[in-house]
Amino acid sequence: MSMKAAGGTAQTISPEQTRSNNGKAPTLLYLDRETIASLGGERSDLYVEAIEQALTLHARGEYVQPLKPYLRTDSKDGHIADRIIAMPAHIGGDTPMSGIKWIGSKHDNPQRKGLERASGIIALNDPQSNYPVAILEAGLISSMRTAAVTAVAARHLARKNFRRVSCIGCGLIASAQLRTLLEQFAHIEELHLYDVNAAAAERLRDELASRYMNIKIHIEQSAENAVRQGEVVVTCTVTDTPYIPYEWLQKGVFVSNTSIMDVQKDVFLKADKVVVDDWDQSNREKKMINQLVLEGSFSRESLYAELGEIVIGQKAGRESDEEIIILNPMGMAIEDISCARHIYLKALEEKAGVSLKLY
Repeated sequence: MSMKAAGGTAQTISPEQTRSNNGKAPTLLYLDRETIASLGGERSDLYVEAIEQALTLHARGEYVQPLKPYLRTDSKDGHIADRIIAMPAHIGGDTPMSGIKWIGSKHDNPQRKGLERASGIIALNDPQSNYPVAILEAGLISSMRTAAVTAVAARHLARKNFRRVSCIGCGLIASAQLRTLLEQFAHIEELHLYDVNAAAAERLRDELASRYMNIKIHIEQSAENAVRQGEVVVTCTVTDTPYIPYEWLQKGVFVSNTSIMDVQKDVFLKADKVVVDDWDQSNREKKMINQLVLEGSFSRESLYAELGEIVIGQKAGRESDEEIIILNPMGMAIEDISCARHIYLKALEEKAGVSLKLY
């Protein structure tokens, strides 16, 4: 995609800003998870601002974002969540930045190794020299930026003053999603949780109950019970088998299909509005939209909008309380780079992180 010039005078982030003490060799800044958290990386405000900027740039064409390749080393029958993804991008605006997220996932890491399912790093590059200027731990950023996409979308696509949120899957991604929604929408009153692992739902309930005393939190006995309760429904699973049919959805629901494979085909075909973050990213890898396209039952013309078009007002968001709206957010590299840029600039300002010699 061509890159349009952003308005105003562009600022650049040069390796000169992070040179080693002897002034001879460029350095880069390393930010681990603890440092990122100390810079505000555990709260949603930073990410919501960065995601709104990324979606605005996306809608205006002020970005470069190649299709992300998936590295799979298991057999063709391996789990859909077992992969490493390379996500390169360049974003414009007043402070242009290039970079890449390199993020790996094994669906059974928690059970087999006691590790988080996903892990990764983000490398940032100064677009004037293409020198790397920072490396950031990606797990926290990735989960929080994904949650911020749901929050930004909910502002435009959910019913005004929605009260009940349902979440299917209760791991780390679900925690970030629900904490972000609770921080951004004070009118939420109830959460309805479901996980095939009841202990995971209980842990998430206890975590959220300790932070949000006035929220009613219900653990549901089935995905159907949870989905039917939600005015906003968020999927946070690692399933490769769609299980949510259209008939479970109440009128006026907004579904953030974060884990991509949860809703069945009829939801896309019957919903009043289908929104994606990026059409080209969504129509690949034989995910649900791509399957429908290959079958000839869905197309770019069937899509209502890309989310950025709604954020900048080019397309309307929710237009009635009865609309059933689904967001299918594949996740865009420009979102990661925008969030990492925010954190990196804050780290420079506060002199946080560890300086590493490049050579």
